[in-house]
Parts: sequence; C-alpha cells; structure tokens
Amino acid sequence: MMRSCYGRGRPLRAAIGACCLAAFLFFGYDQGVFGGILQMPDWLEQFDHPNDTKTGIIVSSYCLGALSGCILNVFIGDYFGRRRMIWIAMGFVIVGATLQTSAYHLAHLIIGRIITGIGTGIDSSTVPMYQSELCEKEQRGRLVSWEVLFIGVGIVLAYWIDFGFGYINGSVAWRTPIALQLIFAIAVIFLVWGLPESPRWLAARGREEEAIEVLCAVFDRDRNDPFIVEQISGIREAIAIETRAGTQKLGSLFRNGKLKTGKRVFLAWFGLFMNQLSGINMVVYYMPTVLVKNVGQTPKLAQILAGCVQIMFVIGCLLPSLRLDQMGRRKTMMWGCGGLGVCMMIIAATLSQKDNKAASIAAVAFFFIYMLIFGASINVVPWVYGPEILPLEARTRGTSISVSSHWMWNFFVVMITPVLINRLDWKTYIIFMCTNLSFVPIIYFFYPETSNMSLESIDGLFIKPGEYDSESAEEGVAGSRVESKMGFEKVEKA
Repeated sequence: MMRSCYGRGRPLRAAIGACCLAAFLFFGYDQGVFGGILQMPDWLEQFDHPNDTKTGIIVSSYCLGALSGCILNVFIGDYFGRRRMIWIAMGFVIVGATLQTSAYHLAHLIIGRIITGIGTGIDSSTVPMYQSELCEKEQRGRLVSWEVLFIGVGIVLAYWIDFGFGYINGSVAWRTPIALQLIFAIAVIFLVWGLPESPRWLAARGREEEAIEVLCAVFDRDRNDPFIVEQISGIREAIAIETRAGTQKLGSLFRNGKLKTGKRVFLAWFGLFMNQLSGINMVVYYMPTVLVKNVGQTPKLAQILAGCVQIMFVIGCLLPSLRLDQMGRRKTMMWGCGGLGVCMMIIAATLSQKDNKAASIAAVAFFFIYMLIFGASINVVPWVYGPEILPLEARTRGTSISVSSHWMWNFFVVMITPVLINRLDWKTYIIFMCTNLSFVPIIYFFYPETSNMSLESIDGLFIKPGEYDSESAEEGVAGSRVESKMGFEKVEKA
C-alpha cells in the first residue's frame, strides 16, 4: 500500500519536490564546503600543510567515493527502488560526515570523504530520476532544474558558512561546517519516509495496482481519468517494447539494438562529461586558491570574492528553473558551451598579463560571467537530459552510469587542478577553452531535442520508421494496448 503522509495532489507533489531539493542542497553543500576550509590555518596545521598533490588527493577522494556510489547503484538500484536507495545514500552520508568531523589524521579524513562520497553518488544518480518519474512532461525540465539550482544554493551556503567560521580560532572553525552536513541528511531521511515509490519502478516489477494508486494520488485524479489511463498505457507499451528488446540485462546497456540503448546511455554519460570538462570544479573547489595564486588577491579578499562568484551560479540557474521547457535542451547547451569557451579564453588572456591590476580585475569579472553562463546552461541540462532520454528498464542503471561520468571527471579535474594552477598558471584556462568550444558542434550533430515529450514517447526519437516493425514487436505492443484497455474496462464495470 502507498504511504499517504502528505495527502494527495499538490501537497504530495510539494513534499516530493522538497525531498529532492533537500537532497540536492546537501549535494551542493558537500561539494562546496571544502573550498573555504583549505585556506584555514588550523586545518593546515592539523594536516601538516599538505602540498598540491596531497590537497588534490584529499579533495578528489570524495569524487572517487561518489563514483563508487554510482557503480553500486547500477547493481542494487533496481532491486531496492528509488525511496530505499535515497535512505541508503543518507546512511552513508551520516557515517562519512561523522568521520570527517572527528578526523585528526589524513587517512581518517580521506576515508570519511570516500564514505560520504558513496552516499552522494547514490543520491545524485537516484533523485533526478525519481523526480522525473513523478511529474508531468511539461514540468519535468523545470522541476529537475530546481534541483540543480539547489546544488548552487548549497555551494553558496557552504562558502559563506566557511567564511563566517573562518573568524573563529581552533578546529571548530572547520569541524562545524563539515558537521552541518548531518542536518541535511537527517532532514532527507524524514522527508522520504512518507513519499510513494516511483510508479514506473512499481509497474516494471508487476505491481501495477500500486503504480495506478501512486499516479492517482500524485496528480489527484480518478483511476479512470484519461490522463491516468494514458500514463499507464504508455508505461505498459514501454515495458512491452523494452522487454522484447532485452534492456533488462546489464550487457544490453551498451548495445545499439532496436531501442539504441547504448547510444542513449552514451549521450547521457557524455552530457555530464561536458558538465565537468567545462572546468567548473576548478572554480567551485579552488576559487579562493585560484584568486590567491593566479590573480594575486589576499586570502581573506579571495574568500569574499569566491563566495560572490558562487552566488552568480545560483542566479544563472534561475533562468532554466523557470523556463527550461520553453528554452529547449539543445540550444541551451550549445550557447552555454560557446559562452564558457569565450570566458575561459578571456580569463587566460588577462591572467597572462602579469602585474597588471586592470587585467586582474577583468579576469575576476569574467569568472563572474563564467559562473552565470554555466548556471544557466550546461550545469542544468545534462541532469535533466540523462534520466529522460533513457528507456524505462535501463533508467536506473543508465542514470547511474551517466552520473558516474560526473564523478569520474570531477575526480580528474579536482585532482589535477592544484598542479595545473601551480605549474601552468594562466595556460590552464586554454585547456578548458578548447574543451568548451569543441562541445558546441558535438551537441548540434548528436543530441536530439526532448523538451515537452513524455518519457515513453522519447523512445520514438530513436526507433526509426520500419526499424522496429517485426511481427513479434507489433504483437507485443498490440498486446500491451489490449491489456491496458481490458484492465480499465474491468475497473469501469466494478
């Protein structure tokens, strides 16, 4: 039976949204909290003033943990379902945050960051999918964009909490910001308790009555309502097609069969590759370090400016959070990557002018513009695009694989950034200029538009006319439609 702690209709949808936003607020906070801690005197003293290589290992170990969480989700996510995977994620976070807060040695700190990362990997590969499966197609882009907006809110919150605690002496200055992660994790645990399971996950496991019950509750409609009938019919047809295409098997995720599952998984994976190779985590994790070493600011002013730069990230996210379904996925990614490439080019040019105050001011200004453009484009769209482009039976594992790209390349960027900043200086930004500009033609030629399409109808973008018209396939889809019709006739007679 479905839990009904939040009632039906709008209150229930609000509770689902609040849970997803809280989960991504934690995600952002956890990503941003170490950026301000790395310059704190007591933290440096406690861990013996780590060099650039050790700093890269400390910060990036979290990303390796998150990558492990995504891989774990590939194997157990479909078994446990969306709700229970969110609980498991928060359990890892509580253990990891506790270890980080109590750390006195480098190994202790790194183990804590890896365990927290495992929870974040599960969380980040489950929550967008859960939200996508519990909203109308016209609102999907906007609602998932709000989650990504809250990553930015979490990052900004972390930066300014770090800044405030930076005025306090002793280990409390860095232990308290880390410990605050526990509040977010506990809040998500309580919120998810009263939420329903995904109707698409339930239907795929033969629990169709529960799926209908959930849809009726979430959208506050009767089971004979045309909208509910259409939803269930679409889910049945998708399951019928995907069952015959063999998408339940792990190996099918990488095959380009009738559903083009391999291509769709790769597009989702490459979307979050572009997200990371834009250079964003050089800015998120190391902005104070960049401003001190490359721009020449004092540590205190660098932290203030870094906090203000992160605010631009949130402001940029507001646009897709309100209008992404009207803006379109492809256009938003293309102009975003083009704009980021131009920003990186100008930052490289200005920072190459040593001892030039005007050039340094210009570089800081383009960091602000960079974050504004990133927040409004490539930050948001890949998180929306991945869960919606994947077929139902491959959605859990495919989303986990695509989000693993985020953490794999997050690790790569975070690991090499301290070394690049110290040894390449302004040339570092040329690397990211090239990657951003190269993404524009890739998006144009390979990414189809998915705005305002139902999750089930997106299959039609990849099944070409005549490609899936075998007799058995037709029979499977037809049988699904007959079952759907008969099922609702029985309901009406009752």
